[in-house]
Amino acid sequence: MSVNDTPDRTDDTGMTDEEKRRDQLTSAPNAVESDADPRIDVTHREGVTRIDIRDDADVRPGDPTKDPGE
Repeated sequence: MSVNDTPDRTDDTGMTDEEKRRDQLTSAPNAVESDADPRIDVTHREGVTRIDIRDDADVRPGDPTKDPGE
């Protein structure tokens, strides 16, 4: 199951979690729609949750001046 596979739930705002996330990430000055693109994949298997950074994520954690193996 990935983040995008979670059931749509609304609260008193009438927005789903995904809609709230997109709204927050695109409301900043100079924000573009691609700012809200998914950056992680979440899987749940046998009681274990795994979070992976997507290969196609434009924004990645860490120091961009160093190789991941350093």
